[in-house]
Amino acid sequence: MPRNAAAARETVTRLLASRIHGPAGEGLAEVVVSDALLVTSELVTNAFRHGGGLTGFTAELTGEGLLLAVADASTDAPVASPHPPRTAHVGGYGWPLVCRLAERVSITFHPGGKRIVALIALA
Repeated sequence: MPRNAAAARETVTRLLASRIHGPAGEGLAEVVVSDALLVTSELVTNAFRHGGGLTGFTAELTGEGLLLAVADASTDAPVASPHPPRTAHVGGYGWPLVCRLAERVSITFHPGGKRIVALIALA
């Protein structure tokens, strides 16, 4: 299990590099990789920052794309912090970004925490 968001991003980077690049060297568009890494970073960072710690992490490639599963120790659902226009505010943008960049997002609650699964399309 990654000890921080950087380690989780490295795991995803290695997974994408090992499975996506074909013999001719074709790969994913840079923006797709950036989106996958941003979603990874946001989910893992939020697990540490707001979820009582990371309790599970998996990343796998499926026929639909990159499937990320991040579990933490909180039973609180992620929320977007609405900010009034023209106010300087830090934070509250991660969850809306995850929802916007992922093809699908689901949250499963269980005693002692939750698991968020996000599918990032790679095509």
